[in-house]
Amino acid sequence: MSVTVLTSENFECEAMQESHTRPVLIDFWASWCGPCRMLSPTVDEIADERSDVKVCKVNVDDEPELARQFRVMNIPMLVLLRQGKIAATSVGVRPKETLLKMIDDAKIGV
Repeated sequence: MSVTVLTSENFECEAMQESHTRPVLIDFWASWCGPCRMLSPTVDEIADERSDVKVCKVNVDDEPELARQFRVMNIPMLVLLRQGKIAATSVGVRPKETLLKMIDDAKIGV
């Protein structure tokens, strides 16, 4: 599946409502951020491989309101939504296996 770009206009429908059906992984990033560029291929792989998770990206420069809403202080920051709530977060570059475990653990916890 492809990655959905979130904006303040589509956030409610694409992320919050969808999180009641399946987990939503949100990657908060910026184009100038080296670690964000390192993590991006991993996030894209997860989107391609896992249809049970919706994968989204938020450019913090384009959507500062969403970054504030999720209290993003450092990027890259991943947020996993489940049932409209934050189920897990991760800051910095992490191995794919760690991110998949975060997703699977959140699914079990609900």
